[in-house]
Amino acid sequence: MIPLEWALSLSAILFAIGLYGVLVRRNGIMVLMSVEIILNAAILNFVAFSSYINDPSGQVLALLSIALAAGEAAIGLAIFLVLYTVHGTVDLDKVRILRW
Repeated sequence: MIPLEWALSLSAILFAIGLYGVLVRRNGIMVLMSVEIILNAAILNFVAFSSYINDPSGQVLALLSIALAAGEAAIGLAIFLVLYTVHGTVDLDKVRILRW
């Protein structure tokens, strides 16, 4: 069995990588991928703590989170596809359609 500290350390590293990607990147697809990495860090926490206390409810919550992340990715990619067809770019600095 993998120690809890290792799983939490990996989760913290994944979260830091995802947060860096959200804050630094301007490409919409890269920001969406970074958000997915952050969600995967949270899912890893669910599974690690569920395994640590021998309770399967965290793993069930992880499966629901994976389904939610898949839906979020599909909707995000559809939005970026429409933005690309309308504006010709998915650069978040150049697309100002959501601003007042």
